Amino acid sequence: MEVALEDNNLMEKVLPPDEQEINVELETKEKKYLRGEGANLESLKDKKLKTQLASREKLYGKSAKAAAKIEKWLLPASAGYLETEGLEKTWRIKQTDIAKEVDLLSSKNQYDIVLPDFGPYKLDFTASGRHMLAGGRKGHLALVDMMNVNLIKEIHVRETVRDVAFLHNDQFFAAAQKKYSYIYARDGTELHCLKERGPVARLRFLKNHFLLASVNKIGQLHYQDVTYGDMVASIRTGKGRTDVMEVNPYNGVVALGHSGGTVTMWKPTSQAPLVQMQCHPGPVSAVAFHPNGHLMATSGKERKVKIWDLRKFEEVQTIHGFHAKTLSFSQKGLLAAGTGSFVQVLGDSSGGGYSRYMSHPMVKGYQVEKVMFRPYEDVLGIGHSMGWSSVLIPGSGEPNFDSWVANPFETSKQRREKEVHLLLDKLPPETIMLDPSKIGAMRPSRRKEKPTRGEIEAEKEVAIEAAKSVEMKKKTKGRNKPSKRTKKKKELVENAKKTFPELEEKNIAGKKRRIGEDAAAELPTSLKRFARKN
Repeated sequence: MEVALEDNNLMEKVLPPDEQEINVELETKEKKYLRGEGANLESLKDKKLKTQLASREKLYGKSAKAAAKIEKWLLPASAGYLETEGLEKTWRIKQTDIAKEVDLLSSKNQYDIVLPDFGPYKLDFTASGRHMLAGGRKGHLALVDMMNVNLIKEIHVRETVRDVAFLHNDQFFAAAQKKYSYIYARDGTELHCLKERGPVARLRFLKNHFLLASVNKIGQLHYQDVTYGDMVASIRTGKGRTDVMEVNPYNGVVALGHSGGTVTMWKPTSQAPLVQMQCHPGPVSAVAFHPNGHLMATSGKERKVKIWDLRKFEEVQTIHGFHAKTLSFSQKGLLAAGTGSFVQVLGDSSGGGYSRYMSHPMVKGYQVEKVMFRPYEDVLGIGHSMGWSSVLIPGSGEPNFDSWVANPFETSKQRREKEVHLLLDKLPPETIMLDPSKIGAMRPSRRKEKPTRGEIEAEKEVAIEAAKSVEMKKKTKGRNKPSKRTKKKKELVENAKKTFPELEEKNIAGKKRRIGEDAAAELPTSLKRFARKN
């Protein structure tokens, strides 16, 4: 019987070849999600700390296994990437070469729309990448379904359009026009005219907070809540006019690039910048944020692109040789830079820094105005002086979309339900901060150390001297007598003394104590027993 039981146990341990391969694959994926080497628990003597670390390591192991299973079963598609052999370089591969190798649906994403009478064009995509909004400087607005490249609606506003932005979905969009900003519906109907902002230079929408942020010609930053229409904040930046504005997707902080080479970061509940970084010696021409929110790319007029780590506010890398008028990060971390008639894509495949990955020369005479990656697709949209173009960038988009976050195939019913959920989950403006992980945490209590008696006396002497040195104004005849001037100076000195009540109270208490002691000493012997004892 014992031999039979042992044989059964061996049969249970031996798995079929398919399951063995799956287990090996899951183990390799699990190593990718582990958070480094575990703590050495044997060397710890503190039992409480040892228990806490053991439970934490166990939790890390469970989360790594769950992430590996999700990647294996729920995220089957993997991102593509250009690979070369021998001496070939990826940046030498042209769009015509890529078009020959891709499938029919992907090849439809390569096109060039020529509209020379209305350019240059600004672009914006919805969160799902299904719809694109194009705005021409001469007043042309076009809403396009990118799934089948159909024009949904186009309107001509017959005045200058400086920027365009989608709101929370494809049903509404905003346009910064010559004098005011306007909000339009999907069918081209004008819904609102935002007159409080003045002539706006740039527009951005904070989808988690339902805030429409804009900066106007004189450098004022405005936040407006689109759910009920009130102006949440109006901030004077004090840095002059700027055309560079971007939102950090991680924390909702707005970054502005200024002509002095500084980049300032703002939130609606503060009139002062959260961060002010000197990024370039000259004007900042473009700013872009990585999807994880920890990297920022800036471009200056001195022909340099810099990568910054926002966790330490330090420069990570400097890329020399070209001036970028516009920058954009993809979902997979590729960085597109456009200037003149040339678009360059930088990649960080090895983890050693950004280097040249792909390049795309435009037709001679095209001036690039805006580059933007399309979400969940390996596509880069380019707005230029003669219209807009679309090129294929392998490995730029996230291959697996979450239908609860952004669904390119959502129905009208799903869209309505999602809109209700977004409104219920709307975050207040106070949650915009540099480190959103602090939300829900306890603020550490800080006890103020009381100053010593000597420090208080020194501060009091300084305040009295400052009051005595105040120059009195020369007043009219009868109000400028020496006696009145002396009386006024005495009042200033007394007011300066009143700002230090603690010291006065101590002096009064000391005097009372001394008076009580002297009175007790003067009492006759028969009455001393009734004196108050300390």
